[in-house]
Amino acid sequence: MDNSNNKNANNDASMVRIHSSAEIGSLDLDYEDQSLVSPESLARKKHSFDEVPHRSLSSGASDHCCPLFMRNSVAESIKIVVFSAKINLLMPFGPLAILVDQFSGHHGWVFFLSLLGIIPLAERLGYATEQLACFTGPTVGGLLNATFGNATELIISIYALRNGMIRVVQQSLLGSILSNMLLVLGCAFLAGGLVYSKREQVFNKGAASVSSGLLLMAVMGLLLPAVLHSTHTELHFGKSELALSRFTSCIMLVAYAAYLVFQLKSQQNLYIPVDEGDSQNEEASEDEEIPEISKWESIIWLSILTAWISILSEYLVDAIEGASVKLNVPVAFISVILLPIVGNAAEHAGAVMFAMKDKIDISLGVAIGSSTQISMFGVPFCVVVGWMIGCPMDLNFQLFETASLFMTVLVVAFMVQEGTSNYFKGLMLILCYVIVAASYFVHVDPKSVEDKPSKPSH
Repeated sequence: MDNSNNKNANNDASMVRIHSSAEIGSLDLDYEDQSLVSPESLARKKHSFDEVPHRSLSSGASDHCCPLFMRNSVAESIKIVVFSAKINLLMPFGPLAILVDQFSGHHGWVFFLSLLGIIPLAERLGYATEQLACFTGPTVGGLLNATFGNATELIISIYALRNGMIRVVQQSLLGSILSNMLLVLGCAFLAGGLVYSKREQVFNKGAASVSSGLLLMAVMGLLLPAVLHSTHTELHFGKSELALSRFTSCIMLVAYAAYLVFQLKSQQNLYIPVDEGDSQNEEASEDEEIPEISKWESIIWLSILTAWISILSEYLVDAIEGASVKLNVPVAFISVILLPIVGNAAEHAGAVMFAMKDKIDISLGVAIGSSTQISMFGVPFCVVVGWMIGCPMDLNFQLFETASLFMTVLVVAFMVQEGTSNYFKGLMLILCYVIVAASYFVHVDPKSVEDKPSKPSH
């Protein structure tokens, strides 16, 4: 253990930092600034968004990460995880949603309270993932981040798939991509640009180009089944589209796995600015901190939080259609605009905070990295899960949804190609998101009617 730590300490320039945002940018090692700050702590550390310390996820962590001597009592662990973060004030809304469902059955309130109750759980899930990743090497840490980074969205999607609500799954995943690329990135650019209004903030455009390429690949995977369906050119009507989607999903998962290898092995230092290499060792050692909870505590908390999110997700999914009627809001608007707020709320604030601290690379990694993870891992993963449980989910997101994604990827790709950001670019991205939200507010999705599940009798 000590030899591994010393080796890592002497080779900080090649250490890998892994995102652990409740987001997505969980594996975009490429966007880190000179201090090699771990974006995984962007909204997780120090229990609030006031000050976010950074931690290394290199193999064996560092000399500052001493898990062997950490022992917290049950009360201390609960205090650290549950009572130390201000956002946890929203936790009581979860049990309240269950009570409202049992005694009144008002789907509008159940949906709203479930949304509020899941937000702090998603943030704490990312925090527990970060703590556990400190005890692992980069490869295992990457797997953890891929598994739990977007766990909230995936859990909601799996429950929706079990209920046959394919369109809700497709639109909620699409909404996560759109909100990260337009709203989160736009707010980060705007906030950073206002704070540093006399100059442009600079980030590594090479890193952005890699993620933009992956996003365009995801658009291709979604566009071809939609065009195949719309042009009625399927070889076997009703079957070719689904078969193509499943095959493409497997290819996308392979591409995402290759991307992880590219990030974690081949190109560890590709995105580290050249002029920052000399100061990495000193800054990295200053930024390291001891984990606040032990490995087994992290595992236990991951299990508890995942189970609690699963319970609330079931109430949330069951209340979607009723909430749509009660609130007079289209299901498409709820799925694309409202649901993504649940899993992304914590990292939104973190991305903005880092932009205001002139660490725009991390904000970019969170926004585009999370979109990359959802599009290249989340979407094909749900197709494969649907395949396993007999639910015919495909990559045909329909032309309206696919067109909105395609235009979003193009807009963001043009915005980041220069490697600079300012408040005007941020404002344009936010206004683009407002246009998208307004479009879905007046969009009637005819296919969602076909996916209405038969309600079991209680």
